[in-house]
Amino acid sequence: MDVPFSTDPPPDELITNIHVVCFVDDRIVLCRDDRDAWLVPGGTREAGEAIEDCVIRELREEAGARLAGPLRWLGAHYATSDRPTPYREWQPHPHKAWLWCSAEVVLGGAPTNPDDAEQILEVRAWPFDEAIRLAATDGAHMAELLGLAAELRGAG
Repeated sequence: MDVPFSTDPPPDELITNIHVVCFVDDRIVLCRDDRDAWLVPGGTREAGEAIEDCVIRELREEAGARLAGPLRWLGAHYATSDRPTPYREWQPHPHKAWLWCSAEVVLGGAPTNPDDAEQILEVRAWPFDEAIRLAATDGAHMAELLGLAAELRGAG
């Protein structure tokens, strides 16, 4: 797939996945999964699920967290799949978008770790520089996304 990033917000009907850069004070929340990758909470949107409902569910499942402020949209990766069918039957195809947003959160419990999701082993809020270093285990693109979230948070 070709997945360019844009700060233009995607239409709701294209959003299949949502990921949240979470802030606790000046720290960024990362979740370590069973592959030993550090990632931001997020995942696949369910059929008919509103964006905020997906965020609330994913925060609980992957970080044991809850929203403590409004969502801020950062942008999206726009994807065009070359597969003959969508990943899930209710998802748009072949064009879709993975929404990136940020929010203030409160860590308040353990991840619920549903059987059909990543298995999260650890959740911690890290200082910015350490979060950048650790998030690279989930891809080189994470440094720019965390930086954009921190920059927009400072401007807001």
